[in-house]
Amino acid sequence: MAHARVFTRREIESLIAAGDIIVITQNTVLRLNAWKDKHPGGSLVLQHMIGRDATHEINISHSPEIVKSMRHYRIGRVDGVWENLIPPIQGGVYHLHAKEEHTHKPTSSPHDSAYESDGSSDCVDITELEWENIKEVSKNMPHRTNAGVQRHNTERDAQSLMSPEDYTTAEMQQALENDLAKYPSLDAATQGDIAAKFQLLHQRVRDEGFYDCRYVEYYKEMARYATLFALFAFCLSRSWYFVSACFLGLFWHQIMFSAHDAGHRGITHNFTKDTLIGIFIADFCCGLSIGWWKSSHNVHHLVPNLPEHDPDIQNVPLFATSPSFFNSVKSSYYGTYFPWDAAAGVAIKYQKYTYYPVMALARFNLYVLSWLHLAKPHARAKGTTWWTWYVELTGISFYTFWYFYVILYRSIDTWQSRAIFLLTSHLVTMPLHVQITLSHWGTSTSDLGPAESFAQRQLRTTMDVECPKWLDFIHGGLQFQAVHHLFPRVPRHNLRRLQELVKEFCAETKIEYLIHGFAEGNCVVLNKLQDVANQAKILAACQTYMAETGHYDLE
Repeated sequence: MAHARVFTRREIESLIAAGDIIVITQNTVLRLNAWKDKHPGGSLVLQHMIGRDATHEINISHSPEIVKSMRHYRIGRVDGVWENLIPPIQGGVYHLHAKEEHTHKPTSSPHDSAYESDGSSDCVDITELEWENIKEVSKNMPHRTNAGVQRHNTERDAQSLMSPEDYTTAEMQQALENDLAKYPSLDAATQGDIAAKFQLLHQRVRDEGFYDCRYVEYYKEMARYATLFALFAFCLSRSWYFVSACFLGLFWHQIMFSAHDAGHRGITHNFTKDTLIGIFIADFCCGLSIGWWKSSHNVHHLVPNLPEHDPDIQNVPLFATSPSFFNSVKSSYYGTYFPWDAAAGVAIKYQKYTYYPVMALARFNLYVLSWLHLAKPHARAKGTTWWTWYVELTGISFYTFWYFYVILYRSIDTWQSRAIFLLTSHLVTMPLHVQITLSHWGTSTSDLGPAESFAQRQLRTTMDVECPKWLDFIHGGLQFQAVHHLFPRVPRHNLRRLQELVKEFCAETKIEYLIHGFAEGNCVVLNKLQDVANQAKILAACQTYMAETGHYDLE
């Protein structure tokens, strides 16, 4: 039988070079070309898994029935432990009939980790001489922490002698080295042990019923949503516009948590049912495209905090959470560059102070992103999900009618009152946007390469927020973001119980479990923003020095 064929590494590389979407799961080789334009989670999630062992990513994102159906796409198997390749979308380059096999092994310096294989990509491309010069100039650079960066004038002067490219390289390398020292080794034995322990944890999650949705909790949720909406309508009828707007904003804030659950198929675990729930909440009630959210959020879950690939942290020129953005990264999600220009240089200096004002207005940006998504040709899904685009378009059109026409224009008399209502109802949702960014903006943005296990990558780039149980409804499950990233389909009302198992897993594998109180978590994010702003100032000093002296190298 065809699926009994054993593929060598070189043969897998050749298939990828030929344009096939090859994914490994449980030593089975899948060819997923047929799903390139039909995958409900978007085509990019497939692209990021090419050449990788995606066993954990597949199992935590799909029901056992869907996983079982994937056998129809198997074309063979591989022997032994599969060592991940670099997906082409992340820079891997492959050729037909490759004569040699090379692998990527992240090391502690850019020179040592320069990939020798066409099937790998290098995050830092410099020569040995350049790296030695960087080390010589920056050897006295202080060790940084999340609490911020304190630099003396003499150190700043030394760093300003570096070229902008070399300075950025050194900053990225320092962050990489910090992670390599802080987290378990990337050797195959250590990461394989973590993967095996995570597989056992996932089986325990299944066996102990964590995937079972407690619908009584959603009845409580619906009662809260209905109460908030009724208060909004009542106050509006009495012309208490400010109070009415507050209740409407709270309604949006609360009900979007359930849209998040539905987007992950965490309510009924049925694609059609959960999609309809998500569309009703996001599109009809809130004016936001659940399709846009899925296309962005699914990629975020696979490649969290990678500057070139995670759309959730691609916010230049307003914000930069990594020095990688100094290099004007090209987004694999948007297909365009985020240029590091004069506007970005100015805005990033003050990002610690603009963080909350921008979060207060973030909902308006979500409207724009939703409409832009629906206007794109690829938003019209093919296959069995073709209908979702039409339902979404109907939903957002309905929202535009009832909110902007019926509520703002027909129900409120003056333009001043309309403006107050518009701004208030949207500003009230600010805590939701802060909560979303809190989970990732203060964590690592380093790429440790394909050797890093799924569980370690998720826990390294995600932070939980500690809060008492009675406040869970305020955070809507997003306070358990690290747990959620490991098991995105687990209903949020089960995440608090599951958190204890994840803590045990982290203690056993020696992976740090990142958790802070809400106020402390805000400080972590603000300090990270200030840290990058400080780095941007030094980068500007490098650029000024080069412009004044005409020296563009370190020789």
